[in-house]
Amino acid sequence: MATEALARLAEERVDHRFKGLPPDAAGLTVGELAAQRRNLFTGGFATPVLALSAERLEHNVRLMETYADRHGLAFAPHGKTSMAPQLFQRQIEHGAWGITLAVPHQVWVAREFGVQRVFLANELVDAASLRRISAELTADPSFRFVCYVDSVRGVELMDTALRGAARPVDVVVELAAGEGARTGVRTEAECVAVAEAVAGTRTLRLVGVAGYEGEVPQATPERVAAWLQRLITLAADLDKAGLFAQTDEIVVSAGGSAWFDAVADAFAGMPELSAPVLKLLRSGAYVSHDDGHYRRLTPFNRVPEEGALEPAFRLWAQVVSRPTPEQAFVNAGKRDAAHDLDLPVAQVVRRDGVERPAAGIEVTALSDQHAWLRTAPEADLEVGDWVGMGLSHPCTSFDKWQLIPLAEADGTVVDYIRTFF
Repeated sequence: MATEALARLAEERVDHRFKGLPPDAAGLTVGELAAQRRNLFTGGFATPVLALSAERLEHNVRLMETYADRHGLAFAPHGKTSMAPQLFQRQIEHGAWGITLAVPHQVWVAREFGVQRVFLANELVDAASLRRISAELTADPSFRFVCYVDSVRGVELMDTALRGAARPVDVVVELAAGEGARTGVRTEAECVAVAEAVAGTRTLRLVGVAGYEGEVPQATPERVAAWLQRLITLAADLDKAGLFAQTDEIVVSAGGSAWFDAVADAFAGMPELSAPVLKLLRSGAYVSHDDGHYRRLTPFNRVPEEGALEPAFRLWAQVVSRPTPEQAFVNAGKRDAAHDLDLPVAQVVRRDGVERPAAGIEVTALSDQHAWLRTAPEADLEVGDWVGMGLSHPCTSFDKWQLIPLAEADGTVVDYIRTFF
């Protein structure tokens, strides 16, 4: 990756853009603030403040590196989860093939920070963005870019936008996860038609097939396995038809954060094709994991012998009102906490440097800047206490914070993670 661009992140000035940071840090560079190794609880940080666990982040990155190696998978974690170039770099250093993204502006962020392999899990039909991708491919022979195609019309639009390009854009046919699923081609016959449309252009090169098993309707292990077998069979059928003749590596890709064990099992049975197969897993939420949605759905619940991911986020807020014995309010709300799937979970309370379980405390609702707490008789909670909360769905946690303290277990902040949403 581009080390100079990453180094520039440390030169950015701390100012009003970044919430939760110590007020007296204004004007310092991020690098200068990090070098002070302030403590999250005694170093002047303002609530609410989101912290990322340094130890748990490292554990999760190493665990997925080991998992992918063990199962013979290439790994392109979905970067739209965090949009944090420092985390892109850490994942690539731990063996990631590249980074998966979803829309063009995310590609520009990745390229600014030197990501050399991008898998765009979307069909790209914006002519201006296609021309920029083409220019990037021309200027940098080592840049690898792959995106979805899921319609003949999409192929036509891409071909028109890319006329005269020096290098073709690599594409994979997206197989939909079933009726009622999100994007993708619904039938194998339509997949063949899309693949043949690609073959009829000079601007595109068909390199494989892909999809997202997380969209399988009423997903069960059996339904997911059946869809993955369809994906593998599609790859084999397109190969037999000679539609991968222009590539020396066939990409077969799947893998969200809920079913990557099924992907590993299915891809282990991949038949031999006319070229080597890049078995590309794209799970992304693992990097921070969570205390809700993915904690319930993680494949490691089904295969505990493979290890366990650890929730790495904690949102700290302060009790600002205790109007009744049954109710309290903290100063973090919808602007601060992921809430699209589950409410935050009160985990610990800190008072006078002492941390204890948040017994009898439940988050029942969120306003814009407040969380509503229901407090049982055993709850020991006062105005001024810090409440640490676990969050669900990391994808909508990162996007609420532009600069996130990376803290060790004792609260020492060792770095700050910059996000670009």
